[in-house]
Amino acid sequence: MNARVPFHLLLATLFAGSAADRAGASVAVRIQLSQQTMNVAVDGADFATWPVSTARRGYRTPPGSYQPYSLQRMHYSRLYDYTPMPYSIFFRGGYAIHGTTELRNLGRPVSHGCVRLSPDHARSLFGLVQSHGPRNTTIEIVE
Repeated sequence: MNARVPFHLLLATLFAGSAADRAGASVAVRIQLSQQTMNVAVDGADFATWPVSTARRGYRTPPGSYQPYSLQRMHYSRLYDYTPMPYSIFFRGGYAIHGTTELRNLGRPVSHGCVRLSPDHARSLFGLVQSHGPRNTTIEIVE
């Protein structure tokens, strides 16, 4: 007996597992203000630890748990002289995780409140959040 399966049903069957896997995938970002580091885990497995820069004295990076609400490949800060913020992941109001050209300052609190990363690390994180989805991403900021 030769059963013919319509091509679209065959494709749906082949890709059903991978779509379900992606939907259940998670990205966990944990930023430690006291250490000026970011730990990233994907599906519970350690992915990376990177130096960051958060708020300097007189400013604040808000502790708490968040989900990204906006991803922008390139954003320009209207608040701070249209400073470029590549690979921006906004998580609360105007606060974002984004790339910076001030690499020498990574590991020290120097920002106005955003979480700064090297451009390469920001691009990697942006790609993870984009592929797994903002709904499957948590951002935790701890003292």
